Amino acid sequence: MWNIIYAGVFVVSLCFSLLFVPVVRRFALAFNVIDQPSSRKIHLFPTPLSGGIAVYLSILATVIAGLIIKETLPERIFSHSAGVMHVLPKLTVFLATSAVVVVVGFLDDMYHLRPLVKLSFQMICGIITFLAGIRISFFAPYLWVQVIFTVGWIVVCMNSFNLLDHTNGLASGVACISGSIFFFSAVSNGQLFISTLLTCFIGAVLGFMPYNFPKAKIFLGECGSSFLGYFLACLAMMGTYYRYGPDQSMLPALSPVLIFSVPFFDTLSVIYLRMKNRKPIFQADKNHIYHRLVNLGMNQVQAVIYCYLLTFATGLGALLLNHLNIIGGMIVFCQVVLVLVCIAMLESTGRKNG
Repeated sequence: MWNIIYAGVFVVSLCFSLLFVPVVRRFALAFNVIDQPSSRKIHLFPTPLSGGIAVYLSILATVIAGLIIKETLPERIFSHSAGVMHVLPKLTVFLATSAVVVVVGFLDDMYHLRPLVKLSFQMICGIITFLAGIRISFFAPYLWVQVIFTVGWIVVCMNSFNLLDHTNGLASGVACISGSIFFFSAVSNGQLFISTLLTCFIGAVLGFMPYNFPKAKIFLGECGSSFLGYFLACLAMMGTYYRYGPDQSMLPALSPVLIFSVPFFDTLSVIYLRMKNRKPIFQADKNHIYHRLVNLGMNQVQAVIYCYLLTFATGLGALLLNHLNIIGGMIVFCQVVLVLVCIAMLESTGRKNG
């Protein structure tokens, strides 16, 4: 039964996205929300921003359609009505906060807000999310520690996907792959609410990607990249990864770190290179993972697909952590670290050889 719901939610969200993206593109053109070419960017023609609005609206429309359909179904067909009503308040706050993220991102696309202003809004969204009951509490017995962990996690994820959105199709594709891995993790743990939201998210992002792949007709914009990071960060916190067992370790709780390893690697490496070159951390440049791969000789499509494969390679290990003891889990983490170290060594050699 639930597999049919997954399929239906995915198809509806995908169709909404395919319909909304052209509308949002015309909206961005009408309000002149356009990314102009420059020396630090790879696109050659002015391209509309604000694709994230279409992704968000697709998810929102799918959720509303699902709630309407639920009310028309008899209880004997849909037996989870009580569960849906139980999570509805949290879902409402989650979608409302997501709307704030999208609106602030859209304002940044239009007016180029200062980094401190954006960071303040991100922290406010993190605090609202915490108050709504979406929080990190597993390793944090004290409330103030939970607040720091929760807000910090949300801010890091939002900025990581924002920094990753430096070429066509990269951030959306990595988000789709990460969301898919989270989906299989949620399904294996029997988390119907989270897995259904992830299905909706994947459909919305996939519907956007045909318009966003190389020679893109529209970009995610700040509103889109920040929303992707926020949405996945919250669903990662809502998920349950730990199973009580005689040989179970605490490592499964760190599964989201593996799934987000590519955005985190890109963020940390960019910050390191900017500090090394004595440049402001918030100053945009061409030191991202995509640019470094292109400098090694890849073309635009190859570099994007390479990042997709790297996300799969480092994220799939998260699905194994629930079935491994602490030694097996540490081997998985070491494997991911070694893969990223190999990438860093290749990139470093490429930079030294010009």
